[in-house]
Amino acid sequence: MKHFVVVGAGQAGASVVAKLRSEGFDGKISLIGAESVAPYQRPPLSKAYLLGEIGVDRLLLRSEDWYQENNIELRLNTRVVEINPAARTLTLSGEETIAYDALALCTGSHPRTLPAKIGGELDGVYTVRDLLDVDTMAPEFVEGRKLLVIGGGYIGLEAAAVAAKKGLDVTLVEMAPRILQRVACEETSTYFRDLHTAHGVKIVEGVGLDHLIGEERISGAKLTDGTTLEVDFAIVGVGIMPATILAEAAGVVCNNGIDTDHQGRTSDPHIWAAGDCANLTFKGQKLRIESVGNAIDQAEIVAQNMMGNGVDYTPAPWFWSDQYDTKLQIAGLNIGYDKVYVKTTDDPTVRVHWYFKGDELIAVDAMNSAKDYMVGKRLIEAGKSPAPEVLCDPETNMKALLR
Repeated sequence: MKHFVVVGAGQAGASVVAKLRSEGFDGKISLIGAESVAPYQRPPLSKAYLLGEIGVDRLLLRSEDWYQENNIELRLNTRVVEINPAARTLTLSGEETIAYDALALCTGSHPRTLPAKIGGELDGVYTVRDLLDVDTMAPEFVEGRKLLVIGGGYIGLEAAAVAAKKGLDVTLVEMAPRILQRVACEETSTYFRDLHTAHGVKIVEGVGLDHLIGEERISGAKLTDGTTLEVDFAIVGVGIMPATILAEAAGVVCNNGIDTDHQGRTSDPHIWAAGDCANLTFKGQKLRIESVGNAIDQAEIVAQNMMGNGVDYTPAPWFWSDQYDTKLQIAGLNIGYDKVYVKTTDDPTVRVHWYFKGDELIAVDAMNSAKDYMVGKRLIEAGKSPAPEVLCDPETNMKALLR
């Protein structure tokens, strides 16, 4: 009987094992995760879960009973110490060794942290990545306390939104000239800067963190412009790093993630990778796509290919972010865009930004406009590029553009 092992019990790992069973794989499946909780959704952690609107039960992708019913060995609280590709074995914490016929690495990513020399290890300094992170910081969210958010990406902005809704005094510091600079156009940055400012968040751009202040616990922060802030706690949202240590130690080729071919196979023919940790090819470029959609879609292709189906993966990127009463939905990747066209309506909270590269529509940011997002996503996937003036006209029948 063949034994397929999946390392990493997140969205990608859970998707691999589910797809293996639904595609008819009847061998042994093991899903290994370091956390104590069955695979769960991560995006709500910095939104609805942190707000207390949903509990752990609603985070779970499937109940633990589902894994038993589908004869999937779910091993929680278990770390993989070493991969031996020649013997096709894994060494687990506790020195247990198991063999595999095919291995999927869905190890995800981990947040960048601040160096200890500038206060990164002080009590009261947090990152947002897993359930334990959020459970640990949740008691800090008390009305009137002072929160410093370091980093103006989506994680930082979502945490700032939750804190502001809970009545905290929030300052967000972004060393780049504008928030969201790495991932969005200036128009989208402006929309969310205005949104946060309207909710009382103080956004400081173009200024970095010099160091955090405190003996054992954070009490303040000094910025690179000389400003000193009084701080009760801090959240660091300065990006993530792919979890590649296991793969690198096993001799698997890694470069900004675990290198994969179009089918999700690594440099070792018996090892596959999917999710945040995987470096894939999109429109001729090697990159990682950090999203739930990619984790699911790529994982399902990997599952099929572990069974020998030989299916290529064509990414169709999509993302979302919830901040206050605004739902941002993104389709496509805006890499290399040279023009952004803005669609407005009578409702100032509704805004759509169409990214073009030459005459090609490559991405869309839709704020509170699900219809534009859905149509834009399908247009991008179909390779269709309507004229910008048509896309920006509120009178356009958007669905008609798909015909």
